[in-house]
Amino acid sequence: MRITLAAAGLAGLLVLTACGSGGDETASGPAALRMTVWTGNAEHLDLLNAIAADYLKTHKDVASIKFDTLPLENYTTTLTTQMAGGNAPDLAWILENSAPDFVGSGALAPLDNLVKPEEFAPATTKLWQRDGKLYAYPFSTSPFGVFVNEDLLKQAGQKLPKAGWTWEQAVETAAAVNAKTGKAGLVVRDFDYKGWDNLATVWGGWGAEAWSEDGRTCGFTKPEMVEAMTFLHRAIFDSKALPGPGTTADFFAGEAAMTITQISRASLLKDATFKWDLIPLPTGPKGGYSVIGQAGIGVVKKSPNAAKAADFLAFLSSPDNAAKLGQFFPPPRTPLLTADGLAKSNPLLKPEQLQQVVIDGIANGRVKPNHAGQAELAQTVRAGLDPLWQPGADVAKTLAGVCAAIQPMLAK
Repeated sequence: MRITLAAAGLAGLLVLTACGSGGDETASGPAALRMTVWTGNAEHLDLLNAIAADYLKTHKDVASIKFDTLPLENYTTTLTTQMAGGNAPDLAWILENSAPDFVGSGALAPLDNLVKPEEFAPATTKLWQRDGKLYAYPFSTSPFGVFVNEDLLKQAGQKLPKAGWTWEQAVETAAAVNAKTGKAGLVVRDFDYKGWDNLATVWGGWGAEAWSEDGRTCGFTKPEMVEAMTFLHRAIFDSKALPGPGTTADFFAGEAAMTITQISRASLLKDATFKWDLIPLPTGPKGGYSVIGQAGIGVVKKSPNAAKAADFLAFLSSPDNAAKLGQFFPPPRTPLLTADGLAKSNPLLKPEQLQQVVIDGIANGRVKPNHAGQAELAQTVRAGLDPLWQPGADVAKTLAGVCAAIQPMLAK
C-alpha cells in the first residue's frame, strides 16, 4: 500500500504505520539494527559509532548498528515514508516539531527499560510522554545562543556584546559590520527563509508565540508577533543587519559576524582562524528568554528488533554515554547538567558560556513550535510567510493571511 505524506498527513500516516502488519514478531538470530539520524557531521557520527562498537562487544545478539543519515530538509517525510513502505528503521531520531505526531500515533514503543528516568529534568520530557509513559529519550535539549566573531566586530569598530544585550544593540552591531566590512551581520542559522520555526529565537523576545499554549488559536496576528516581525523585516530590508533572501553566509567560515544556533555547532570552530564567543540571545521588550531545540530517540514499535533496539537505547542513554553525547547534545539528566560537567565534554566552550546559554536556558526556555499535524501546518505557514520576504511587504496583512490559513487546522 503506497501512502503519500500529502494524502494522509503525518499523523494519519503514523497511525496507519502503527496499526499495520509486520514487526510484531521477534527477529531470530543476531540483529542488524538501523537508526535514522539527520546529522551527517563526521564527529557526531564517529561518537555514535564508538558507542555502538562498545555495545557490540558485549551483545552478541546484535550483529551491527548502522546510523542512517537522512537530509534534514525532508527528514521527517523520508522517515515516515520508510515506515509506511515497510522499510522502517529500528530506532529513529525525532525532531521536536513532529514529536506530538510520533508520540500520539502509537508508532513508537514505550520505553520502560531506561535507567532512572526520574533523573530527567522535567522540562526535557514533556514532549515525549503520554499517559505517564516515555516514548522517546530526549537525548538533546539544546538552547539557542549567539556565536560572535569578535575579529569582525572589532574590524567594524563595534563593542563586543555580553549577556543582557538587547535586540536593538544586536541589529545595530550587525548592520555596522555589514556596512563596514561587506560581511553578513547576523544569520539565523537553518532559517534561510524556509525554516520559519527558527524565528522563534527572535520573536521570543517580544513574548510572541506561533499559537496558543493549548495549540488551538493562531498567534501570528497578536500585537507582539506583529511588532517582532516588523522589527525583523526592517532589520533585513532597511538596515541590512541580516542577509536577504537568496544570500547565504556561513559564520563558521568567517562570512558573518554573528549566528544564532546551538552548541552542537561548536565543533565547527575547532580550527577557526578568528576569535569567537558564545552568549545568550539578546533581550527583547519582554526581557530575557530562551528557546530550546529538542530531539528524541524512539524505538519503532513495529520493528522486528524492537526489544533489542530498546536495549541498545538504554545503553546509549546511560549516564556515561549521555555525558559523552553532551559534547554536542545537552543531556536531559539533571546530575549531568552542570557547567563543570558539560565543560569536560565541551573543551571548546567555557563553563560560564555553558552556564549562561545551556543550563540557564534549559531551566527557563520554551521549546520551538510543535503541534499535531505539524507537517501540514509547517508547509502552510511557510507559504503564508513568503510574501513577507520582500521590500515593502505589509507585515500585518501577511500575518493575518497566515492565521486565516492555519486557524481551521488548529481548531480541529
